[in-house]
Amino acid sequence: MEALRDARVVVTGAGGGIGAALARRFAAQGARVVVNDLDEGAAKTVADEIGGICVPGDASAVVEPARAALGGGVDVFCANAGIGAMAGAEAEDAVWERVWDVNVMAHVRAARALLPEWLERGEGRFVATVSAAGLLTMVGDAPYSVTKHGALAFAEWLAVTYRHRGVRVHAVCPEGVRTDMLRAAGPAGDLVLAPNAIEPEDVAEAVFQGIADESFLILPHPGTGAYYAARAGDTERWIGGMNRVQRRLEEGSGA
Repeated sequence: MEALRDARVVVTGAGGGIGAALARRFAAQGARVVVNDLDEGAAKTVADEIGGICVPGDASAVVEPARAALGGGVDVFCANAGIGAMAGAEAEDAVWERVWDVNVMAHVRAARALLPEWLERGEGRFVATVSAAGLLTMVGDAPYSVTKHGALAFAEWLAVTYRHRGVRVHAVCPEGVRTDMLRAAGPAGDLVLAPNAIEPEDVAEAVFQGIADESFLILPHPGTGAYYAARAGDTERWIGGMNRVQRRLEEGSGA
């Protein structure tokens, strides 16, 4: 990973959880790291800890101020910021729009701003924290599931379109991770994610292994790939199994 020494790295949603773990891991490798988060205090705490640069604010608009803070360029962009809703189809349009904006459009806007620079020099790396919900689904949260599928689709499109021009893309798809987002997932998180939850640092380590291997899909949980294959290979059986999980969730909540 010597190539990451002095690399100019941006990590969104880095005030805690997976983002903070990624920022620490890149900094330990010798990279210059911009720590971005809506929570300025949290971002500053992490930046001060790792000797990074705090650039707070919306992840959708971070590229230009981050580029300026890093002296004119970005080598690695970690589109990590994400939110859930723990809601179904009944969620108001404003909820769907907010989750879509953070989980998908922030990635699109970042890529739009970064691609001219990367294509000109023939090199760049886009790391999208997608979630296993993008490969599978998440019971109890329609906006999260749908938008994470969108984030995966966009990352895949970037890889297909620009790999031969030096742009490397990674889709990071963990299942449960011990973060504030898992704690906010309520009974669905307790049922589906908590039993096999891992630490944010485990995800960061998987990301670095994925970068070393130049893998598009990065699966920090060992069983995710088998679930993904089962979903594709026998979709009816997969939906039946997930529906049983949904029924267990409803029984547990008294619905």
